Amino acid sequence: MSEALEMEGETLWTPTKQGVEDANITKYTRWLEKRTGRSFPSYASLWEWSTDEVEEFWESVWEYFEVWSSTPYRAVLPERKMPGARWFEGAQLNYAEHVFRNRYDDDVALIVAAEGEEDSSVTWGELKAETAALAAFLREEGVKPGDRVAGYLPNCPEAVVGLLASASMGAVWSCCSPEFGARSVIDRFTQVAPKVFIGVEGYSYGGRWFDRRGVAEEVRASIPSIDTTIVTDTREKEGVAGAEDWVELGERSDPLEFAKVPFDHPLWVLYTSGTTGLPKPIVQGHGGTLLEHLKALSLHNDVRRGDTMFWYTSAGWMMWNYLVGALMLGSAVVLYDGDPLHPDPGALWDLAERTKATFFGASAAYFDAVAKARFDPRQRDLRSLRGVGSTGSPLSPASFEWLYANVKDDLWVASISGGTDLCTAFVGGNAALPVASGKIQCRYLGAAVAAYDESGAPVMGQVGELVITQPMPSMPLYFWGDKDGSRYLESYFSTFQGVWRHGDWVRIDRDGSCVIYGRSDATIKRRGVRAGTSEIYGVVESVPEVADSLIVDIEYPGGRSFMPLFVVLRMGLVLDDGLRERIRQKVGADLSPRFVPDEVVQIEEVPRTLSGKKVEVPVKRILMGADPAAVVSASSLKNPESIRPFVEYRAEREASG
Repeated sequence: MSEALEMEGETLWTPTKQGVEDANITKYTRWLEKRTGRSFPSYASLWEWSTDEVEEFWESVWEYFEVWSSTPYRAVLPERKMPGARWFEGAQLNYAEHVFRNRYDDDVALIVAAEGEEDSSVTWGELKAETAALAAFLREEGVKPGDRVAGYLPNCPEAVVGLLASASMGAVWSCCSPEFGARSVIDRFTQVAPKVFIGVEGYSYGGRWFDRRGVAEEVRASIPSIDTTIVTDTREKEGVAGAEDWVELGERSDPLEFAKVPFDHPLWVLYTSGTTGLPKPIVQGHGGTLLEHLKALSLHNDVRRGDTMFWYTSAGWMMWNYLVGALMLGSAVVLYDGDPLHPDPGALWDLAERTKATFFGASAAYFDAVAKARFDPRQRDLRSLRGVGSTGSPLSPASFEWLYANVKDDLWVASISGGTDLCTAFVGGNAALPVASGKIQCRYLGAAVAAYDESGAPVMGQVGELVITQPMPSMPLYFWGDKDGSRYLESYFSTFQGVWRHGDWVRIDRDGSCVIYGRSDATIKRRGVRAGTSEIYGVVESVPEVADSLIVDIEYPGGRSFMPLFVVLRMGLVLDDGLRERIRQKVGADLSPRFVPDEVVQIEEVPRTLSGKKVEVPVKRILMGADPAAVVSASSLKNPESIRPFVEYRAEREASG
């Protein structure tokens, strides 16, 4: 048995009696017991009630957080079904209004940090004024409720203002990070046809400046729906021709108004990818996002008024939207743009010290990298830090151990897992429960998470498909452009009828704790950002010498992964170092540096099913050690011999260590 497995399950932290009493989830439980007359002696009993009595639970969330609606709702959930659940019909509300309610203008809302720059802050008064100014400009440009506003922005205040201004008037926000190449951005934004495009001229990462004016120009020229372009950075002498200057927009003075929209009015479009076709444009609503983020951030991340929450993320990852949600609870939010390991592994820990962060989140791969660098955070003053969060991939037992050994003894480590699909976590932390090495503490309230075997039967204590058996308010309203809903159905409900299949392997133990084992499908997910394999193939196969390709991402504990790319070349060509490097550079430039393959390998044929689909998941499982006969049927393949090179490749890697 490996050392990591031996460590799994060891209790590393137990909250004090006072800590349990102070936890948000305890306060909610006490309130709920008085409201319902029920007794909840354990978290397990509370979770069971929240997933059995779905309507009563979500109504309690509405009441506990005093959600504002200009009209009463007729019913919480008229019919329990997936897909197609309709929540709080009749309610009229606004996500942005809940962000700004009961805020003091002089309090700090955003703490802004960027690589190579001095920290700054944005007060609530300043954030409100900038949001009002942009919203007024958007209205003047003819933007109406339901119109799309697209951002090509780093993790910066302008992105927050763009989201809140759009939401305040009922427009729909969508954002991509500037590390994405033109093709990736165009593939996403073309689907939603934005009326306004907000772009950045460039960004810094790892000590280098990346000029993105050319990408911004190409995006604008490629999407005919864009009527107005705004640029947020004037570092370059020559900006984007014909674009409005963000600074000038902010000089105007307008009141901030909030359009009251239906509970299921679109709030934003996020993107995630399957194994075929364009990235899926996921639409989530004002009300569902509002309720889910209030619940998850307060009850499970223990965010409180006056806190300072930091999560290392890009503005194109759902964790950015999740982080912004902390503003609804009166917490200040730290925005950081740059390389988390530059100029040294202490960069983010220095930031946590400077900002007196109460909660610090990042990816499992980040914590693994800092641990390998032998960095010691104990040299920083982290007395304000109550909790550390990890997501993006499973946090290994070794990383759990490192956090307790090298950050502080009295530390709540909340490993969480969820997805862009719901813009939340559905398994994760609980400040009133112990932390065990390598394990996620619990299933979230209102999240009916189960593990299913291949026949669709629930299993306990063994690995199965992660499913959700009851509707949740932040589940997608629909995919943009998916008129008959077929793509939505195929993505989540084609395996188990009426049950959401998420695409992760999970083990749920008797105590309610969980272990995530990575993706059960072929989606590539690196450092918290997903790309469909079809996106990568589109870039790789645009290289003239490449005839076909297949890529898999092999995940290991601790957030490590190895992503080999297999290519079929044009007749008579041989893969050499020069071509390998050109392929890698093409992926980095056109898609993202995150998805540059770790190795490029030549093969004669990509294995395909009889219907012509690439056999990705079986190849991944073979490379992870599975018996080929157990994961793919030879009779389903056009050429059964096409699997053999991957078996040989695995053997070669095992032999080389």
